[in-house]
Amino acid sequence: MTNIAIFASGSGTNAEAIMDHFSDSSCGRVALLLSNRADAYALKRAERFGVPAAVFSRDEFRDPQGRVAALLREHHIDFIVLAGFLWLVPPYLTTAYAGRIVNIHPALLPKFGGKGMYGEHVHEAVIAAGEKESGITIHLVNEKYDSGDTLFQATVPVDADDTADTLAAKIHVLEHRHFPQVIERTIQNLR
Repeated sequence: MTNIAIFASGSGTNAEAIMDHFSDSSCGRVALLLSNRADAYALKRAERFGVPAAVFSRDEFRDPQGRVAALLREHHIDFIVLAGFLWLVPPYLTTAYAGRIVNIHPALLPKFGGKGMYGEHVHEAVIAAGEKESGITIHLVNEKYDSGDTLFQATVPVDADDTADTLAAKIHVLEHRHFPQVIERTIQNLR
């Protein structure tokens, strides 16, 4: 059984979809949720699923001997999922978990990726560029924002009357539908 840690910074709807998916999976289980924000609603979602959760600081995240590394060891974490987590993952983690950290991006990479491209900023940029479609990219995580190998993409049309909010709603449907399945498939392919 693969032990999964989810890193989340915000509301945690993707984290919830993942916890729900793996609550009865023989492939893996969510063993830990970590957040860099004490007010992240993802922490409450983890509590509802009985998943241990903790909050950490930037220093604790960056330190290879720090609290985050200790929590990952303590919970025997095999696989990491970034679900609305906005910090760049430090090299000690991208090395230790090479090929075993995935992220979801709310656009079709390589367009509209990189530092500062998250949430409504991405959707506003897609609309401003006059794109006819957007979607999600699920990718492996390396030492640079949004540049790891793509595992999966799905698309939605960008309609002429779309706003950042309406486009975000379409993207969320794709995220919740595909992210848990792609995580499971990625874990199975590691075996």
